[in-house]
Amino acid sequence: MAMRSLLLPVLILGVYPAAWSQSPTYGFGKTPSAEEIRAWDISISPSGKELPPGHGTAKEGAQLYTRKGCAGCHGVTGSGGRAPTLIEVKGTPTTSAMPGMEMGIQPPGLMATHAPFATVMWDYIRRGMPLNKEGTLTPDEVYSLTAFLLYKNGVIKEDEVMDAQSLPKLKMPNLSGYTPPPAWKHATPRLQNYP
Repeated sequence: MAMRSLLLPVLILGVYPAAWSQSPTYGFGKTPSAEEIRAWDISISPSGKELPPGHGTAKEGAQLYTRKGCAGCHGVTGSGGRAPTLIEVKGTPTTSAMPGMEMGIQPPGLMATHAPFATVMWDYIRRGMPLNKEGTLTPDEVYSLTAFLLYKNGVIKEDEVMDAQSLPKLKMPNLSGYTPPPAWKHATPRLQNYP
């Protein structure tokens, strides 16, 4: 008899989680369409296969650097401003004048010399610049600004054209110093894979 009285609470506790996991939906949100997912899928891989059409040169980028107001935060010469140094100039301070703006790309970690892939720079500029107007640059403008920073940091020649084909092929100065994160194993917490 004691077994029967214990069986009912065990059955209730055993069935309740299964029933809860199949609870009704409440009509909030919607499943995104394939087009909506494509619009948000803006990551650029090292291979550059996601790069859009367009092109730019260092000369075009130099004009954009001034016209788009980059100098207002990063300094006229790409260094000495409130925001992180973009172009290393000997004798100029290499730290941001604004605490918290270092973003891990101060010398010796300038993005143009420290990023393992040129596509990382392109992606960062496209997503995060200009400040408070993020995402407003056209692909041609992003290619040009990327070319300008790569040229000013000695990675490419001034007349090299950066586009979806040439940018991923660049051998960045820090490629051999880059250690990719460990592969994530499905169904494990992401940080568990790090030492």
